[in-house]
Amino acid sequence: MKKHDTTDDDTAGTPPADERDQLIDWIADTQRLLGRVFARDRSLPLLATTLTMQQLKVIVALSFQEPASGQELARELGIGLGTLTGIVDRLVAHGLVSRREDPADRRVRRLTLTPDGRTLTDEMLDAGTANWRQLLTRLDTATLRDMRRVMQRISDVMTEELGSSDDRVNRHEQCGRPLPH
Repeated sequence: MKKHDTTDDDTAGTPPADERDQLIDWIADTQRLLGRVFARDRSLPLLATTLTMQQLKVIVALSFQEPASGQELARELGIGLGTLTGIVDRLVAHGLVSRREDPADRRVRRLTLTPDGRTLTDEMLDAGTANWRQLLTRLDTATLRDMRRVMQRISDVMTEELGSSDDRVNRHEQCGRPLPH
């Protein structure tokens, strides 16, 4: 893992190591608490589905890496191609995944989410957002600006860690709402 500049924009130096560790522990504990508070909301789309865990794994993997060949997806999930074929057959029957011929190699079938599959994965990934937004509405504008500054810095560090080509980093661009300046 890379070492990052720990200089705070508001101070000339860094806090003592024990204070940094305490701050990191407090922030991690708070994030864990928020995760637990919102866990029920985040779980509702999962509890409402009749899909198996293996089927859910396939559609979530496709939501981050599509189109994918069966071999690519099987390797990503650590399962055999035969096992994947059966799972994909059931997802196609549910109308959540489609198979298309790869234009570069007609022997290869590319798997993509259908609009219904995309809707389901979006619901799973976005679950709990409404309650988070409700919580944020209770904060004053100055605090929201501070949070935006901190979240932007976290986003910058994440980009440094993962690389700007990582699809997980580009979510703000995909949501259609530019960050305020």
